[in-house]
Amino acid sequence: MTATTYSIGGDLTVNRMGFGAMRITGANVSGWPANRDQALAVVRRAVELGVNFIDTADQYGPFVSEELIAEALHPYPADVVVATKGGLVRYGSGSAIKRDGTPQHLHDALDGSLRRLRRDRIDLYQLHRIDPDVPAEATFSFLRNAQDAGKVRHLGLSEVTVDEIEQARQFFTVTTVQNRYSVTERAAEPVLDYCRKHGIAFIPWYPLGGGDLGYSVTLARIADRHHVGSRQVALAWLLQHAENILLIPGTSDAAHLEQNLAAAEISLTPGDIAELDNLTPNPQQTPASEEGTA
Repeated sequence: MTATTYSIGGDLTVNRMGFGAMRITGANVSGWPANRDQALAVVRRAVELGVNFIDTADQYGPFVSEELIAEALHPYPADVVVATKGGLVRYGSGSAIKRDGTPQHLHDALDGSLRRLRRDRIDLYQLHRIDPDVPAEATFSFLRNAQDAGKVRHLGLSEVTVDEIEQARQFFTVTTVQNRYSVTERAAEPVLDYCRKHGIAFIPWYPLGGGDLGYSVTLARIADRHHVGSRQVALAWLLQHAENILLIPGTSDAAHLEQNLAAAEISLTPGDIAELDNLTPNPQQTPASEEGTA
């Protein structure tokens, strides 16, 4: 039996099928959605269907995703965990996204997320990217101090190597890592293995390879066996591939949301899993807007 829940940091238990709130913003992760009521309804529907782990970032919108989550759910149900991220900056629609890991920026970013999410403490705060222009010690020290001050419960990282995780662990307990990973893109497999060995949750972003899975004959064949879609099989494989994986597929459509969540009910056979394990992964193709996608 595949576990349906995971305890982040050993004390924050969430359902492994979560919701990524990047796509509830406007086009290209910028501005307000064309249909605000629909975006709010999708967030509420996710919780109604049992989702209690929601992932967002201050950069989505920017700020829009966090504000919509609070509007949809505040006051939050007791078991709902909201994770957010800081460390990327976009100053307006279409502008370039830049990294900023300075303590001053992260101080302002964290306080802004607390205010927009209407929380006294962030359940899980993740460094969106390590800034190569800022000494890692300065960034990691700030995060440790923010945790000591009670502003965050748990800390995580995004798009990091094993070496970078180990460096961060000298300053604080790393409870989650969010890297790009899917059945067709497995460059982060060594990071996943490291996280599994050290009790760190692994959160794949682009868990559906950006949705471009239709070309895979293997996925289509297995999907036909189970009378489901290829994307649902890709999500089911992730859940069964490693029990420290938390999924956050994102959507702004309620029907698509229900399809994603239904993947948790698919029981792949050992033969299915062997076929998918042996699927030749694509070379990782980083989209032009990579830093705005997770």
